[in-house]
Amino acid sequence: MNRRPLVLGLASLALAPLAACSKKEEAPAAAPAPGRRVSPIEAYAIAQRGSGFTVGAVMAANTVYVFFDTTCPHCGELWKASQPLLNRLKMVWMPIGLLRPQSGPQGATILAAPDPAKAMSENEASVMARGGGISVPSNLPDEVLQKVKDNTGLFNQLAAESVPLIVYRNAQTGQHGMHAGAVDTATLASLAGV
Repeated sequence: MNRRPLVLGLASLALAPLAACSKKEEAPAAAPAPGRRVSPIEAYAIAQRGSGFTVGAVMAANTVYVFFDTTCPHCGELWKASQPLLNRLKMVWMPIGLLRPQSGPQGATILAAPDPAKAMSENEASVMARGGGISVPSNLPDEVLQKVKDNTGLFNQLAAESVPLIVYRNAQTGQHGMHAGAVDTATLASLAGV
């Protein structure tokens, strides 16, 4: 009879490290983002200055911003979880260079692609299959590489340490917030108020 809560507790502990990717291995993934020192409204304003690609309902009441690293499997989980909501949610995915040397160039490859959403899907499928992610062309424009560097600077302004970092305004309540780590579809819908 007491076994079930123990099993659920262990399952929760086992899943906790899967929430986010961090460059600092000692940082617990389930901890609140250190970026909380920036007010949620300020965080939203900072995120609006980023460069990314937009997916979803262009005329949605609000926008959810996601800072992501191309080598993070948790970002891939969030990408997958967001797909059912794209008919009522607008999302801007902003690549940063955080985890590996190829993160920045791969992020720039996605931004420079004729169809960034397709390139993102290709990258995430590769990462989820434990591949190396999208191939980087040798002729990436410097200005696109700079956009990823600038996004990384914005991410650092938020004092965040892990990706994915979701910056949102709830469409129902108007409340702003940030969430570090992947979430399922229902939780993303709840954060965004859709």
